[in-house]
Amino acid sequence: MAEKRKGARSMKDIPGDILEQMNRGEIETANLTEWLAVDQRLLLKNLLHQNERTDYLDPILEHVNQLKKQTVNTVNEAIGTGLLRLSYQNQDEEFLSNLSTHPADLVRCWAAYATGRNNRLDLKQKLKNIQHFASDSHFGVREICWMAVRPDISTNLSESLLILSEWTTNTDENIRRFASESTRPRGVWCEHIQELKQNPGLGLGILEPLRSDSSKYVQDSVGNWLNDASKSQPEFVTEICDEWLRESPVKETEYIVRKALRTIKKK
Repeated sequence: MAEKRKGARSMKDIPGDILEQMNRGEIETANLTEWLAVDQRLLLKNLLHQNERTDYLDPILEHVNQLKKQTVNTVNEAIGTGLLRLSYQNQDEEFLSNLSTHPADLVRCWAAYATGRNNRLDLKQKLKNIQHFASDSHFGVREICWMAVRPDISTNLSESLLILSEWTTNTDENIRRFASESTRPRGVWCEHIQELKQNPGLGLGILEPLRSDSSKYVQDSVGNWLNDASKSQPEFVTEICDEWLRESPVKETEYIVRKALRTIKKK
């Protein structure tokens, strides 16, 4: 097994041949610096050329260029939804499906958006299909995939919480983490879920099974979930943390509680 690349610490330090390979979709990005350095327009052009779908390029780029705010995430979403739209228009679902296992992480991110924004699927099917991306080995795909279904989770909160509570017992820590991260009341780079800000107790079906999770990745997410909630419902979070420490006095729970209470402790 090849040793994993560490990745450059700044964009100017990325070797030219590595950047070229990433823009051609031949290798994954190794860290956030590289993830931000990839030219998604060029990657898209190369992907479509390699798959003889060059007629998809101009319509998607036109949509991307019309974005009022162009960030890595908004461009990513625009490309993903563009690929979804054109694939269905051309009865080309097999091409779209193949993108979910592409070597390039950013291409898999586009596939995640194509899945999460596919309104031909109901919520249950969307979440079932997104689980493939939730278990991805790449951090970028795991972040994009929960953002892709976050609007559906927010709109269909009760059903989403019920489905995702079952994910908390999955053997894959990435899938357990998705259940928590995708439902954070405030979250990062996303709309807040007002219902959970006001009534965080609705999320206990997800949080309780994870309160002493062995994975630090999951622990961080649960701690951040409760820290989000503490900004609008500090008493609730304090009570939950006290209860958890009484009932589960282990280092994993203690770590989560420290993260959960960090905003409250500052006051």
